[in-house]
Amino acid sequence: MNQQSVVEIARDLFYNQALVKFQGSYVGTVAAIPRHAGQDLNYNEIFIRDNVPTIIYLLLDGQFEIVRHFLNTCLELQSQKFPTVGIFPTSFVDINGEIKVDYGQRAIGRVCSIDASLWWPILAYIYVQWTGDKEWATNSQVQLGIQKFLDLFLHPGFRDAPTLYVPDGSFMIDRPLDVWGSPLEIQVLLYGALKSSAALISYDLEHKDYFNQETALFEPFIQRQFYQLNLSINWLKKLRTYLLKHYWINTNIVQTLRRRPTEQYGESILNEHNIQTETIPNWLQDWLGKKGGYLIGNIRTGRPDFRFFSLGNCLGAIFDVMSDAQQSSFFQLMIKNQTDLFSEMPLRICHPPIEDLDWKSQTGYDRKNLPWSYHNSGHWPCLFWFLVLAVLRSKEKSEEMEELLNIYYELLLQRLPKQKWAEYFDGPTGLWVGQQARSYQTWTIVGLLLAHHFIKVNPDDTKIMNLPSLKFLQNLSTINFF
Repeated sequence: MNQQSVVEIARDLFYNQALVKFQGSYVGTVAAIPRHAGQDLNYNEIFIRDNVPTIIYLLLDGQFEIVRHFLNTCLELQSQKFPTVGIFPTSFVDINGEIKVDYGQRAIGRVCSIDASLWWPILAYIYVQWTGDKEWATNSQVQLGIQKFLDLFLHPGFRDAPTLYVPDGSFMIDRPLDVWGSPLEIQVLLYGALKSSAALISYDLEHKDYFNQETALFEPFIQRQFYQLNLSINWLKKLRTYLLKHYWINTNIVQTLRRRPTEQYGESILNEHNIQTETIPNWLQDWLGKKGGYLIGNIRTGRPDFRFFSLGNCLGAIFDVMSDAQQSSFFQLMIKNQTDLFSEMPLRICHPPIEDLDWKSQTGYDRKNLPWSYHNSGHWPCLFWFLVLAVLRSKEKSEEMEELLNIYYELLLQRLPKQKWAEYFDGPTGLWVGQQARSYQTWTIVGLLLAHHFIKVNPDDTKIMNLPSLKFLQNLSTINFF
């Protein structure tokens, strides 16, 4: 089957089977296209997380009304009830006129998807930038939704750190995998969400010329906007500094970590999280090599997680948490470890897997997260387009990396239609279809369409995911409340 045929099949599946209506208008896609009546679980629902590639593809394809309807629907369903006020739904569905919304109360393990809420302002900003629809951004309901979102995520806590503390299973890795605490994916999404929220607030203040009207500060709503804008920008600076200090590693940093003293107390110390040498795994030496670098999976007191998580690192590059030089090191790491990360089905979600007694204790005997399966080092083709985006928008071009993208794009063309667009793949090489994988998974289908668009149609469109720079936000003429 040639390239054009596969792309046409994917587009047909997307527009004619995956895309669904909500309250009379197209709103997004189901998680997986039903292949028989009465599909189990909730794969027929509309998930914010699963619709991220859908929204990007719809924008590239000029389907702006569908995207606006999706954003407005999520906004209408933003929780108004204590204690979840401000949270955006994990998923929603219209069943015979009855709207069912999930804020975690229907999920396996009853865990709320924090990433769903973090993705909404990012998608909202991307929509406004790509379409030029700043009028939508200045709508009072949009601005109120942003205020509720920021009230939820930027509040006093019991930790003197700018990271977001969450339970296990609260993002794409939605089953127990010892990712509780401050997992990388949540932190880079928080970074992107704060950037986007700050920019959306500034659009409203600029549109109404409030930057030049001191009398506007007497209005509580506007006063709150200025306060949250300043707070977001200050939080962003602290968050990026924190991530690069505690999450970024290369071989030189590992050598430094291994020689730091422990049991230190006070403000000016070297080992803030009291990390013992024994927690640094030996596999890091070969994995990093001389040029590789990446953001580790988690930092916790005495329990750093040195596992490599693909999505968190790709988003760290896309949202410019990493510097240009660090992005180059990240790509060097991918090239060096391509056998592990790409293999027969790009892209492995994390490396290495939790095995044996650790798997039993840290996943609660989760049969779906067996070693080399599902989120425990399974292979997810839906992740590939994120890497494509990170590579092609990078300022420091890597010809070797771009060559790899083309090789594995061709592999996806060959394998995905034959494997019925499976959700994930199992085994050390990703050769086998996941034992519990759904077929005709929508983000597998759309992920290929996005990879095709960026690699073969228009690489310049990777700018669609460009968020406002931290320098631009810092230069905003804001009134200082601190």
